[in-house]
Amino acid sequence: MTDEIVLTLPDEQDFHDVAHLVVGGLAVRLNLTFDNLEDVQVALEGLLAGTGGDVTVAIRLGGDDGLVLSVGPFDCERLRAELEDDAHLGLGRVLATVTDGVEVEERGDGCWVELRKRVERIPR
Repeated sequence: MTDEIVLTLPDEQDFHDVAHLVVGGLAVRLNLTFDNLEDVQVALEGLLAGTGGDVTVAIRLGGDDGLVLSVGPFDCERLRAELEDDAHLGLGRVLATVTDGVEVEERGDGCWVELRKRVERIPR
């Protein structure tokens, strides 16, 4: 069984800060490097900025010693357009730069983004 932290947040910046706080607390508990934490925070902020409504963030440890974040739901058309926009430094390019994998899954309530990040731990 995999442990998972699930937050459902209103579309208000103050609540998005709670998601960042939880990710930061998890990173400290897992003894992650600052670079890994910063990458995950940048990816999360990029997604939270475009929700347009309540959003759920689920965070779990992946089997390959990495973090997996599932974020959604998003409007599928709008999300795909943002991810595929190569004209400038858009969401797709940011996520590709700071994560090790991005997948979009269509569910009954909209599209969800799954982010994977292999993490390094600071030796204790």
